[in-house]
Amino acid sequence: MEHDETGCQPPPEGPILCVNNCGFFGSAANMNMCSKCYKDLILKQEQAKLAASSIENIVNGSSSGNEQESVVADAAIMQTDLVEAKAISLPSINTSSFAEAAEPKTKEGPNRCSTCKKRVGLTGFKCRCGYLFCGSHRYSDKHDCPFDYRTAARDAIAKANPVVKAEKLDRI
Repeated sequence: MEHDETGCQPPPEGPILCVNNCGFFGSAANMNMCSKCYKDLILKQEQAKLAASSIENIVNGSSSGNEQESVVADAAIMQTDLVEAKAISLPSINTSSFAEAAEPKTKEGPNRCSTCKKRVGLTGFKCRCGYLFCGSHRYSDKHDCPFDYRTAARDAIAKANPVVKAEKLDRI
């Protein structure tokens, strides 16, 4: 009798299963869906709206209104189908590993100094000119490096410190 006077409805008699039959319990706040199914539904609706608006913008200047509505509706249906297909699809397989296995790798020789041909292994120094050198030839003056350090430094300084020039004031 108190419920009739206040206008409140009594809570349901038992727990409600999700309407998507996923096995979880739903709630009236989520349209009798579990939280995961409800989030998926909201996501699909947002993606459909986004796809419809983007297609409408693309088609806007090239066709009439009736054709636009049919194209937008078809695109929205296609978009939701793609979302469902992605959710169902198997995990992706890394195809780059197959490409590497198909191409035979050329065996690289031991790392050697470009000047004296001494084996350097892991301790070699790679110069900016692109070659590998031993400890005694690692400096640019020891191996006649063709790299222009002066121009590279000027460019780096110019890039880091752009010229700021204010507009001139009009004299009164």
